[in-house]
Amino acid sequence: MRLLALALSAAALALAACGDDDNEATAGAGEKPRLVVSAAASMTEALESCGPEFQDATVRLQFAGSDELAAQIRQGLKPDVYAAANTTLPDELYQEGLLSRPVEFATNTFVLAVPNDADIQSLDDLTKSGVKIAIGAEDVPIGSYTRETLAKLPKRREQAILDNVRSNEPDVKGIIGKLTQGAADAGFVYVTDVNATGGDLEAVELPAELRPEVTYGAGVVDGAEQPERALEFVDQLVDGPCADALEEAGFGPAP
Repeated sequence: MRLLALALSAAALALAACGDDDNEATAGAGEKPRLVVSAAASMTEALESCGPEFQDATVRLQFAGSDELAAQIRQGLKPDVYAAANTTLPDELYQEGLLSRPVEFATNTFVLAVPNDADIQSLDDLTKSGVKIAIGAEDVPIGSYTRETLAKLPKRREQAILDNVRSNEPDVKGIIGKLTQGAADAGFVYVTDVNATGGDLEAVELPAELRPEVTYGAGVVDGAEQPERALEFVDQLVDGPCADALEEAGFGPAP
């Protein structure tokens, strides 16, 4: 089912691209070329803020789980830039010859998110009967970070938390949706996702020894329509309007 969903998603994006004006990717006189950026869902607010400030192209943003976007590239989709919520997927695409050498451009903080009226203050509260937890699917970065964190707990405690998991979401936006709609009592996300809810959710800080290192990586997709502009966009994730937008959203600098 997941492979079918990925295939349908890739097909939908391809059809959407075909539906655009023929001149959009390679603009005529006086028009900016189009730059397609596929980015992790956790970057939505930051990139939507800075994208219009990119001077040399009209930025078209595509957001989803980092694993889904990587799968689309492997299936032949050709965005110009790929930006993931980890370094593993960009490194894999680089090794496969599908991405330029990745650049680390930001970090994030892994937290437990709860509604602001929830009676959940720590991981211990997640072991209680009746608590509903939303986490990321195993192959998406937020899901990997979650399982990495829980694996550091005593086995009985880890299992008690996993027993309360009610949904495995394809990206952080799915987890946030479950929390804001009242379908979950707690979920593991990034602090920037909590910030973006405008106070609807609160972040419960996790012990330092449990928190994973969350580093974002990006590169230029092999066969990109706009490779030079794509490289410039990646550079601006490190130092430029998008780096500023990421910092404002709560992201940290690259290690």
